[in-house]
This record gives sequence, structure tokens and C-alpha cells, in this order.
Amino acid sequence: MAALELPRSTWYYHQKYVKAYTEKYAHLREPLEAIARKHPAYGYRRSTEELEEVQSQKTNHKVVQKLHQEWGLPLLRSIKPPKPSGIRQVITAAGDRINLVAKAEKDEIETFDVAYTDFTELVYADGERKAHLIPIIDHASKMVLGWAVGDRAVTDLALQAWQYARETLIDYGVELQDFILHHDQDPVFTGYRWTAQLLLKDKVRVSYALNGARDNPEMESFNSRFKTENRSLLLDAQTLEELQHVVRERIAYHNGVRRHSTIGYQAPVMYIETQWLRS
Repeated sequence: MAALELPRSTWYYHQKYVKAYTEKYAHLREPLEAIARKHPAYGYRRSTEELEEVQSQKTNHKVVQKLHQEWGLPLLRSIKPPKPSGIRQVITAAGDRINLVAKAEKDEIETFDVAYTDFTELVYADGERKAHLIPIIDHASKMVLGWAVGDRAVTDLALQAWQYARETLIDYGVELQDFILHHDQDPVFTGYRWTAQLLLKDKVRVSYALNGARDNPEMESFNSRFKTENRSLLLDAQTLEELQHVVRERIAYHNGVRRHSTIGYQAPVMYIETQWLRS
């Protein structure tokens, strides 16, 4: 909680509220669980109708929906879903405060203050194969701080990209505790290994999007443009090694040569030299 800058009072209030709510409707747990076991494909609306027949008493469908969520009953598939991880529970309790960049004035964000990341799918080998790219993009300079390409969108790949970005930031003399990395709530980014590395070891401030891609437009823009501009080169790559080579060359071009309209038609490396290193 401290690493995510969430007051303990918020966490305990959330837990107390959930407990009070479920205790109020504790008498519905047994019949709802029985319905879930008998009809594992039922969502909360069908369960509400079934519950009314069983109990001979009308219950609001929104109440059933919330109880489904709290008791892990939605679309029960004979096995109860695992309890949400600690980090997911903290994110839920924090609400919109977990998005550290939502209220920031985007044109006032300095170089190396905020970066974005996400996985994106790359199609290669004449459209016959797929891989995943995870770039980490600085907000102000548009520099790709780090990246990795692999067969699967997994934690190892994300940590590889972060290690690359971390080295870039350190080379520029950036204090990691002042740096924010923003991404969605993909299981990789809410998992223990990712959060332990960034929050606990590197002391980075982690920000979570609440509405998926809509809360990470800069990342969506980069991924879309990168794949469109380099489509033919990506399709020509026949192996993963060839694909990695193509990505390496195109990101080097993006950082060192390509002129970006949002930074005065400069390449990111030149922008950093003129706007950040001289400040």
C-alpha cells in the first residue's frame, strides 16, 4: 500500500464496507451458491430470477450482481475462481487514484517524468506467425527507452524491456524514484514479479489505467503507427531472430532519425540533447 501511495485508511474502509455489505446479505449466500453449482453458466440476471423462485422474495438484480462479484460466483465453472491477488485488491480499493497521470497537464510533463508501456501483437513471416512487442515510451521526448520482442506476452518479456529502459534512464542520470511508468491492468503488470521489481526494488512509481486502452492513448498511438509504417518489413521477417533485428533497426530509426511533429520535428535523441540535457 505504501509503495502505491495508498493510505491505510482507504484500504481498511474498503474492506470494512465489503464485509458489512456481504454480512447484510449473508442469508443469500447458500441459495446463490446452490444456483451457481446447478447452473454454472448463469450470470447475475438469470440467478436473480432463479433466486426469486427459491426464496419467494424479490431481490434487486444489482444486489445479486455485487454478491456474485464479492463471493466469486459469476459464471461459476464448477471451480471457484481464485481470490484476487493482493495488488488487485489494493488497486480496487484505490479507485481512480491508482492512475497517477490522469489529472496531469500533459504539456507540462517533463522528459523522463512519465513513460508508457503495453504489449502489442506483431504479425510476421508473411502473416503466418505472431509475436509480441513491449516498448516503453517516454511521454515528453517520444523516445523508446526500452523494448523486447518474444513469442508470448509474459512477465519475463516485460522485465527484459524494463531492464533495457532502466539502463537507459540511469545512463541519462534519471532518479528512478521520480519516474512514473503507466500501463493497464494486464496480469503481468499486476503480478508479484513485476510489482516487486519496479515498486520495491527500483522504487519506481507505478500507474494503472482504469479503462484499458482508453487510459493509455499515447501507447496505442505508438503501437498503431509503428506497425503501420513497418508492416512490409515485419511481414518479410521469417524467424523471430529476424523480427527482432527489424524491430531493433526501426526503433533506432525512431529514436535517432525520425522527425516527430509533437516535439518540433526533431528526433527524440536530438530533442533530449537540446531540451533536457541543456536544462
